Amino acid sequence: MSGITLDVTIPASPENVWAHLRHIERHVDWMQDAEKIVFADDQREGVGTSFTCLTKIGPLRTRDLMTVTRWEEARAMGVTHRGLFRGSGLFTLEQVAAGTRLNWTEVITFPWYFVGPVGAFVARPILRAVWRGNLRRFSRTISA
Repeated sequence: MSGITLDVTIPASPENVWAHLRHIERHVDWMQDAEKIVFADDQREGVGTSFTCLTKIGPLRTRDLMTVTRWEEARAMGVTHRGLFRGSGLFTLEQVAAGTRLNWTEVITFPWYFVGPVGAFVARPILRAVWRGNLRRFSRTISA
């Protein structure tokens, strides 16, 4: 699947946005598709943080094994996805006149038994809608 990139502009500083985004365990509060996050050990932030995310979209449930691969304070957080679906995700924060633009890019590979690229093509508009809603919910958690 080619990447899906979405963004939202939040009327707050990158530092304020990051103060909310950095708490991976709280992503379940605003990510409709993330039901539960369980960390692999005591590390909760930074490169190398590993966790399992119980993910649910419609009737599909999967355990997404994730590892933080990029961590730049108030700038970027990147992860790899391993499990049924593989790929990478990246949040970047950019200061703009209206506050902070939060960009979210996901590149996910669908397994052959989910019809590979055809399954990805069918899922694309669904994932886009879910993730757009996630960004809207996240932006509402932040006070300027």
